Amino acid sequence: MKHIVDTFTTLGERLTRFGKDDSSNRIIDDAIAANGWFTRTDILRAVGAICSEMLDRKKLENWLRNYMQSTEPKRVAVIMAGNIPLVGFFDLLCVLTTGHECHIKPSSKDSVLMRYIIDTLRDIDPDIAIYDYSADAIYDMAIATGGDDANAYFREHFAGTRTLLRGSRHSVAVLNGKEDTEELHALHNDITAYSGLGCRSVSMLFVPRGYVPCFEHGVAENAKLRRNIQAMRATLTIEGAEFWDAGAFIMRRGEDFAQSLAVVTLREYTDIEEVKAWLKGNAEHIQCVVSNLGIEGAQPLGRAQHPALMDYADGVDTMRFLLD
Repeated sequence: MKHIVDTFTTLGERLTRFGKDDSSNRIIDDAIAANGWFTRTDILRAVGAICSEMLDRKKLENWLRNYMQSTEPKRVAVIMAGNIPLVGFFDLLCVLTTGHECHIKPSSKDSVLMRYIIDTLRDIDPDIAIYDYSADAIYDMAIATGGDDANAYFREHFAGTRTLLRGSRHSVAVLNGKEDTEELHALHNDITAYSGLGCRSVSMLFVPRGYVPCFEHGVAENAKLRRNIQAMRATLTIEGAEFWDAGAFIMRRGEDFAQSLAVVTLREYTDIEEVKAWLKGNAEHIQCVVSNLGIEGAQPLGRAQHPALMDYADGVDTMRFLLD
């Protein structure tokens, strides 16, 4: 166990220099060229969150005290998503710290960054158990992330294999209308980080009836998202629809999650107990809740995009899955 902690701690030390030299800056440029939804800010945000939350020695050691390494290493296939930079890193970390082999298939949208991480880990430990995934190989377990169609394929392809499949989820914020400027700024980051593409990107705000939060008017950093916002703004204006323009996103009243990245839903409530009941009834569709109101399981405003080691996707303990 100490050896793998040393390996990932060393990775964290190296990543603290990421984006500060010509070599890593070229990696950033290549990653953006491969995926137009990535920005330098988002890539550095993702790397920073991984370093602070997942590669700190003390945090790693405290987390791993809850688990034991497998005495029988298994072949684990990891099929990664690519919607945000290095979104598949945590699965890689879980597989290796449990003592298994990680057979990895990075998303084509995030292969530049993930290959950089893999190459760095191999440089630190040439014997690290990372291998390329093969669709023709047989695996003991599989972890895969994708939409409904992708999960249907995974269920068929990995029939008879123990699987952990993740689909699409959403994140919400619960407000009481008394949030100050600093809190709204933090929430703004929860909404706009990664162009709203992450499952932890807040896309619905529960607000007291009649309340519309006043965000500092910003501009989306990503050009693709800016075009989406411009198109949505023009469409809603022509239709005479009610909306509030926050610059980097548009707010509209509604009951459902918006279908556009440009839009955040304002869902009104009169009693906070209504919100708690809704959250409980829709738990299988919710990835993350942020609020400063003492909502059970909620994280503080501004923390949506900084998951800790115990913040497992879809609420499923990945380590238990790998060890049971």
